[in-house]
Amino acid sequence: MSSMQQPQQQPQQQPSVPPSAPQRAATAISQPFHRLAHLVVRALRAGKYPLQGVWYFLRHPEFHPLFVSRLLPLSVLSFLVYFLLFTFTFVPQLLILLIFQGRAGALINTTVLVLGEGLVIIQTLFEGMFVDECRVDIFDATLINHGFVDLIAPQRVLFVDAPNSVKMLGKPTTRAEYNPWSFTQIAEMIVCLPLNLVPYVGTPLFIMITGSRLGKLSHWRWFKLRGVSKKDMKMELYFNRWEYLWFGTCAMVLNLIPVLSFFFLLTSSAGAAIWAAKMEERSRIRVGRPVTTDDRVPHDDNEGPIYHDDPV
Repeated sequence: MSSMQQPQQQPQQQPSVPPSAPQRAATAISQPFHRLAHLVVRALRAGKYPLQGVWYFLRHPEFHPLFVSRLLPLSVLSFLVYFLLFTFTFVPQLLILLIFQGRAGALINTTVLVLGEGLVIIQTLFEGMFVDECRVDIFDATLINHGFVDLIAPQRVLFVDAPNSVKMLGKPTTRAEYNPWSFTQIAEMIVCLPLNLVPYVGTPLFIMITGSRLGKLSHWRWFKLRGVSKKDMKMELYFNRWEYLWFGTCAMVLNLIPVLSFFFLLTSSAGAAIWAAKMEERSRIRVGRPVTTDDRVPHDDNEGPIYHDDPV
C-alpha cells in the first residue's frame, strides 16, 4: 500500500508594512542630524593626527636628534622674523583694523595676520632648504615603526641591523621630498592674508583655506612611495577632502605658534605618517594582504594593533 506524500506548504510571507507618516517625518528630520554628526566625527578623527604626532614624536627619542640638530639656527631665524614683524608691523596693522572692528576682534585678527606673515616668510626662507629632508626622515621612520619597510626599501638604502628606525635610514635612491616647494601655496597664503581684515569670520576662513592645501600636501610622500599616478592621487584627495581640510586646519593652527612652528612641522609629519599607516593597513586588508609581524621592525614602543581603528 503506497503512502501518498503530502505537498509541503510554503510559509506565507507577511506583507511589509509601510512606515507611517510620523515615522517618515521623524526619519526625514533625523537624517540631517545623522549626517552632521558623521561629518563631525570624521573631522575630529582627522584633526587628532597633528596632535597625536606631537605625543608620538616626544615618545620616540630617536626622533629628537633630527630636531636638535636644526633647533638653534631655525629658532634664531624664527625669533628674528617674528620680533621684527611684531615690532614694526603689528601696531600699524592694529590701528587699521581698529577702524573697522572692535578692540578685541582687531587685536586677535592682527595677531593672526602678523603670525601668518611670519609663517610665509619662514616657509619661503627655510622650509624647502632645511626642513623638508628632516620631515621625510620622520615620515619614513614612522612608517617603518608601523611595519611598512616594504614601502620605504625601494626608495632608499636601509640598514636593517640598525638599533632604531631613524638609524635604519640611508640615502634615498630616488627623489625624496615631503611635499614639493609650491609657489602656489605661498601665493595663496599671501592672497588670503587680507581675510583677517574681515570681522569674526575672516581669521577662521584664512586658517581653513590655507589649511586645506596644507592637508592635501601632507600625504605627498605617501603617494610617491606607492607610485600613485596624478589621476589616482586627485581621486584620493577628492575622496578624503573633508579629512584633509581638518587635518590641515589643525596643523595650520600649530604652525602659527611663534618660534615653535618648526617643531610642529616635524610633529605634524609624524602625525601624517601615522594616518597614512592606518589607511595603508586598511587598504592591504581589503585586498587580502594584511600586515604581519614578519613585516615589522622591532621597536620599543608598546602600541597596540591598529587593524581595528574605524575608517576615517
